[in-house]
Amino acid sequence: MVNTSFQTHQQLARRSPQWLPLGGTLGGYRDALSQQGGHLAASLIIAAGATLLTLALAAPAAYALAQLRCPGGRTLLGVLLVVQLVPGIVMASALFRIFDSADILNSAQALILADATLAVPFAVLILRAFMITIPRSLLEAAALDGAGAVRTFWQIALPLSRNALITTGLLAFLFAWGDFLFAATLNLNSRTWKPITLGLYDYIGAGTGATSWNSVMATAVIASLPAAVLLVALQGRIASDLATGAVRE
Repeated sequence: MVNTSFQTHQQLARRSPQWLPLGGTLGGYRDALSQQGGHLAASLIIAAGATLLTLALAAPAAYALAQLRCPGGRTLLGVLLVVQLVPGIVMASALFRIFDSADILNSAQALILADATLAVPFAVLILRAFMITIPRSLLEAAALDGAGAVRTFWQIALPLSRNALITTGLLAFLFAWGDFLFAATLNLNSRTWKPITLGLYDYIGAGTGATSWNSVMATAVIASLPAAVLLVALQGRIASDLATGAVRE
């Protein structure tokens, strides 16, 4: 992908492949930034919004299921597991009708809500698995000091669960960043909020034979950078031991 992004049209048309982009060009990257820059910005906004919404909904729900005596908690966990089996196209069709009646199709709100709908059940299950390991002694000590459930969640549970929040937020971001199904279903006419996955699909040319492959691959390289940077930067926290950190602090 990187090799192709630097090659000229003449180099790509050769019958034998060229394994190094010697004598290549940056034209593909210039085209990608000028023609797909808006789609990249839209994807960043949508993915960031879906991540924040997912964490805002999943974190308190996971804490309640892990540490509080919630009526029907086990049933809710079963429902969350079953939701993971629902095909995405079924969700997309249902959300299309809901968003159409709410008149928010072809907008950033529609894509943020749709991506969060996909990520929240998974995020609740992941965060609950982390929060259930928080020592009860810490929560009981906070209660003895007069802290209520909300204050305990905000000042005790969330700081101790930061690694879980980072992991869940990263997964939610990647779900939204790589989404194509919801983008193709809920964004039919808007060019302002077309994410990079849909922009890249349109960029290929729909089989017209006039595809500029160095520009396509340059767009793919640029679209891969946010996910790659986040994975490299946060890999140390993703696999850290939550229980050890809670006791140490």
